[in-house]
Amino acid sequence: QVQLVESGGGLVQPGGSLRLSCAASGSIFSIYAMGWYRQAPGKQRELVAFITSGGWTNHANFVKGRFTISRDNDKNTVYLQMNSLKPEDTAVYYCAARNDVSEPFGSWGPGTQVTVSS
Repeated sequence: QVQLVESGGGLVQPGGSLRLSCAASGSIFSIYAMGWYRQAPGKQRELVAFITSGGWTNHANFVKGRFTISRDNDKNTVYLQMNSLKPEDTAVYYCAARNDVSEPFGSWGPGTQVTVSS
């Protein structure tokens, strides 16, 4: 079983930046990929980006060029660098992990709030 804990959320002005962190513990050797999802009030949870154990990344079109996912294997931590933030990026951001390419993301962190407002 994998435990995930996010940090780094907060209030930022439009155009600003934040970096989210997700620390993984437990059965980390079983992780195939880790990702970031977000959920805004009244909306469905959506995938923002993910990174595989081999370092391959995928970003949703609505964040391409603004957000970057990365990982530090020594620290068992995944990051989401968010630049040029917009009010519509306001959401709770969740870290997730999946154990195989054929499986859905099954391990989740509690989430961290990101609010973009002037």
